[in-house]
Amino acid sequence: MSEKVEKKESTFGETVKVIVQALLLALVIRSFLFQPFSIPSGSMMPTLLVGDYLFVSKYAYGYSRYSFPFSPNLFSGRIWSGEPKRGDIAVFRLPSDPRVDYIKRVVGLPGDRIQMINSVLHINGEPVKRERIGTFSADGNYETKVNNAPVYRETLPNGVTYETLDAVPNSATDNTRVFQVPEGHYFMMGDNRDNSADSRLSVGYVPLENFVGRAEMIFFSIGDNTSPLEIWKWPSELRFGRLFEMTE
Repeated sequence: MSEKVEKKESTFGETVKVIVQALLLALVIRSFLFQPFSIPSGSMMPTLLVGDYLFVSKYAYGYSRYSFPFSPNLFSGRIWSGEPKRGDIAVFRLPSDPRVDYIKRVVGLPGDRIQMINSVLHINGEPVKRERIGTFSADGNYETKVNNAPVYRETLPNGVTYETLDAVPNSATDNTRVFQVPEGHYFMMGDNRDNSADSRLSVGYVPLENFVGRAEMIFFSIGDNTSPLEIWKWPSELRFGRLFEMTE
């Protein structure tokens, strides 16, 4: 009888050990390598959609307090720092409320002058190349429904190219003042230019310390506001064409 009890205790102990090891491994991966991130709004359409789930590389920009769960105040600044590049899609902590994660595109580097003139992005006084390539309509229920919105392909000075929306001509953010990006900060914008809270508005300039990581790949995507746990809806709602798509 005692042998059976000892065997059960040994099996239970091994199970606990495996679970603890798995949790520690997951914590290390999440803190130092990759963190999953879901898209909460349509501000990055058409590049990223609500229902997209991404892997964000933590090592791309080095590590700050915001790289770790609960943001422990162990040090300031970044260690093994890497600089965000123009055109990167990055997750960062909102400067006014570091508890909140945002995801936008880096368009302005430290020292840059950024301005929107008649819907065209200008960097240091030069218009960014922009060409109309089609239209876009969103699936699901968004705060602002997008139907047949003009799609433009932008090409930044460093050659990075991506698609943007101009759903509302002559909107409040289509013409702005000149923004002078401070040293150590970055200017972030959503690809859905008329429906994005970004550096043109309340977000402001984003300090390097607030960067969490760079978006790398869509590993899962499901439409029509469907929860990933609703497996029975996968055949009709899963966006198979977006699975394992690299972000740009």
